[in-house]
Amino acid sequence: MATYGRQTLRDRFDTAPTPRIAHPPHTHHRDFYVATDGSYHRNVNRAGMGVVIETRDGTRVARYALPTAATDNNVAEYQALHFGLDVLAVRAPPTARVGVLIDHDVLARNVNAAALATHDGWHGDEIRTPTASRNHWRGIRARIAGFAELRAAVIDGSDNPAHPLANAPEEYDHVNREPARCVRPEAGSPLSGDPGFPPPSRADRHADD
Repeated sequence: MATYGRQTLRDRFDTAPTPRIAHPPHTHHRDFYVATDGSYHRNVNRAGMGVVIETRDGTRVARYALPTAATDNNVAEYQALHFGLDVLAVRAPPTARVGVLIDHDVLARNVNAAALATHDGWHGDEIRTPTASRNHWRGIRARIAGFAELRAAVIDGSDNPAHPLANAPEEYDHVNREPARCVRPEAGSPLSGDPGFPPPSRADRHADD
């Protein structure tokens, strides 16, 4: 069941900007929402990544707080999103519509540009990624192609539930032992064949915020 009395990822996604893509309210609703964050602390040479996945009604699918190896914050951010989409991919069908929440504006723009190119055949500005993140970017691109639709929204780090998990993975290690859920679509949901909400027009999809 969904947890009430807290702000869900859907709540955050509904009010967040989606770089490169116009996002009118009736197109916000996704089947799954993934919030990720990566952190790198240069002074102690320590990195971490956090992932939170929920369904459209706020039911938590999985949470992770993991230490990782990264050479800078950009690598950690790309690595966290790659991992989060991998986790979702084994729990959601390829017909899923996915909303991604991250506090890294350039990564969000790249994700949306790749999604438009993959699903809409639209090619805008050249996508540039940090050299050290290119393997993770290839994995992200593959996951984008594996879902029916994916959009990335930018939220503030202070509002990202994955942020504390990434910054203190040892402190939040207990979340890694939570039972992960494989959520099946309910009758009448977008995953069951009823889209629920009309898709944006092509003009909307291709507009910048």
